[in-house]
Amino acid sequence: MSFEKCVVSLSGGMDSSTLLLNAIEKVGAENVTAVSFYYGQKHELELIKAEQLIGYLKQQGYAVKYGLISLHGLDKLLRSSLINDDWEVPEGHYQQDNMKETVVPNRNKIFSSIVQAIALSEATSTNSNVAIALGIHSGDHTCYVDTRPEFRDADDVAFRLGNWDAEKVSYYAPYLEGDKFAILNDGIRLCEQLGLDFDEVYSRTNTSYKPVKVGDSWYSDYKSASSVERILAFVELGQPDPVQYADETGLVSWETARDHAINCEKDFKENN
Repeated sequence: MSFEKCVVSLSGGMDSSTLLLNAIEKVGAENVTAVSFYYGQKHELELIKAEQLIGYLKQQGYAVKYGLISLHGLDKLLRSSLINDDWEVPEGHYQQDNMKETVVPNRNKIFSSIVQAIALSEATSTNSNVAIALGIHSGDHTCYVDTRPEFRDADDVAFRLGNWDAEKVSYYAPYLEGDKFAILNDGIRLCEQLGLDFDEVYSRTNTSYKPVKVGDSWYSDYKSASSVERILAFVELGQPDPVQYADETGLVSWETARDHAINCEKDFKENN
């Protein structure tokens, strides 16, 4: 179904930020609504980056409607290494079993219900067809079962059974057949098409699940699985990640982060 407006769940990460640019190109910034969620995540840096990106895009003439939705208090009731202070975020490769510790119970269902409500409200109030933009891609991982097609299809059935006029809402998933490298490649194309600086855009993103504080500022770590995967995508792209990385000793060079990710990938392949 064709659509005139788009709703994007903007985590502040690389994938959703690229998806936001894609939505702007597709329907124009004035027809895009972006929403971020605070749910007690340790990597709250992603929300800071999301707001920075929204601000940068506005400066460049691409002002989108943006809202930060607080689910304050939810973190006291859930268990995940991404939330609980007594549970360390694991390091290593994304395909390792310990990555299940980073699952937040029913997170995507919680988010999707809210985004569906926003999209449906936009559709009925403006008499428009509205798409929910999804950043899902072929690299989504088996430990995150709420990214599986079966889950998304069942969730959509429930949405349509429970709402009038739900036929006005569809889904837009431009990266369904791609991976993180394909997403970054599209990011290069989108920045050129929209007249944006690639480094300025992606320096305003965060993929790290365990940011490091150096002085008064927070920086991406380079050892958690989400960071390793991001770094490897930039390695494949053949250019440095504009994000500044750090560890317990302080700021580190791109070369240090790059080499750690490459070695992590090598070790995983040799032992699996």
